[in-house]
Amino acid sequence: MSFSINIDLSDRDLEHFQAAQKQAVDAAAKKSDQEIINAASALLVEATKITVPDFIGERLAKLDDMIAMLNDEGFALPEEDRKRVLSALVYFADPKDIIPDSVPVLGFLDDAIMIELCTRELKHEIEAYEDFCDYRQREADSRGLDPATIGRADFLDSRRAELIDRMHSRRNREQGGGFGHGYGSSSGWASGKSYISSSSWRPGRFRTR
Repeated sequence: MSFSINIDLSDRDLEHFQAAQKQAVDAAAKKSDQEIINAASALLVEATKITVPDFIGERLAKLDDMIAMLNDEGFALPEEDRKRVLSALVYFADPKDIIPDSVPVLGFLDDAIMIELCTRELKHEIEAYEDFCDYRQREADSRGLDPATIGRADFLDSRRAELIDRMHSRRNREQGGGFGHGYGSSSGWASGKSYISSSSWRPGRFRTR
């Protein structure tokens, strides 16, 4: 038997998570980009060691999508956009979680909430990456190539540039840039599914038990 749980975050709740995000940014000031990515990846590794509820596992898969976006040579985010995604990941590089990850199952709850907030803030980046992955897969299939080996192939450049431009236009039209301002007054749990089609290759592929 399954049932639905809806969590509504008030302005005060959001302020709490935004404060935790700012604290993490300060704590991670001296960390390299790769250290931040490695810390977020380590969270996924830890999650594979236990059985987590589906609503947590689905949001951890979204974190995997964000990490893949940064690691994907073919997508090659412009530096400013890359920093924007990294700023969303610094929370996972701070060992002072709201709920320590050592607490079985519940230790990932605050991470899941933060991931949900981050993916809402980065929805245009993730949508652009989703379209890129699907396009790359189709092109690879039509050319008889392995998408994992394509890298920065010339035939991807025009579509990638088009998607990056679209991402910038949509983001600027909606909120004018700047991480941490697009949460709204409250946030319920969304569908939780990974944005990236399961049939499209990209680095990563987190799997929970």
